[in-house]
Amino acid sequence: MRDAPLARRAGAPQITPGKEEDPMAAPEIDPKTRTELEAAAFRRLVEHLRGRTDVQNIDLMNLAGFCRNCLSRWYREAAESRGLALSEPEAREIIYGMPYKEWQAKYQKEATPEQKAKFAASNPGH
Repeated sequence: MRDAPLARRAGAPQITPGKEEDPMAAPEIDPKTRTELEAAAFRRLVEHLRGRTDVQNIDLMNLAGFCRNCLSRWYREAAESRGLALSEPEAREIIYGMPYKEWQAKYQKEATPEQKAKFAASNPGH
């Protein structure tokens, strides 16, 4: 069932009748459901990154242009935009699943000269 198109899954939102079906088009999704799906995807991403301690932040930055620290900053900024006070260490602990200093001590490795050069080239001014 995992590979079935979203619109064919049991309980999945349906494409609006009368419209020509584009197999690549997303179905119409109400805002509440969309928020729930986005939240679930975010939680899964965070859990995935917590399990992939072998992937260094510099690798993420070099490949995708963001890292765990970016996610924690975005999380903190979203909280602040809703009037919730959240410190940087608190936001990082939410993303890392432990205090950031503890994660660094357990899993962070020194970046190689190649990783640093790639980062400098792809993220000028960062």
